[in-house]
Amino acid sequence: MYKMSYAEVMASGARAARAREKEALDRAIALMTEAQEASEGETAKTAEAVAYVQQLWQFFIQNLTDPDNELTASLKQDLISIGIWTIAESDRVLSDPSKTFSALIDVNKTIRDGLA
Repeated sequence: MYKMSYAEVMASGARAARAREKEALDRAIALMTEAQEASEGETAKTAEAVAYVQQLWQFFIQNLTDPDNELTASLKQDLISIGIWTIAESDRVLSDPSKTFSALIDVNKTIRDGLA
């Protein structure tokens, strides 16, 4: 019978967590892209994308503020700042029809790509 070491289990768990985070960011990017490409009157897609992005980043921020989170303090602070900006910027997209998701898409792609 094969038994994995604790380090192997932990590494596998971290990889799985990163894969889930990447999938969640992929979904956020897809929703924002769909909303941006939708016709001007389709506010439901915009609202869905904003709600998902805000919930996702609220979850990330909550995780980053957990004392058991092992990331460095400076990385946690940077990611929390990005999360706060993302939530605020998505509010601006929702309230101002002239705003687009472009900056949000770019930032979320950068974060996603950094999870690899």
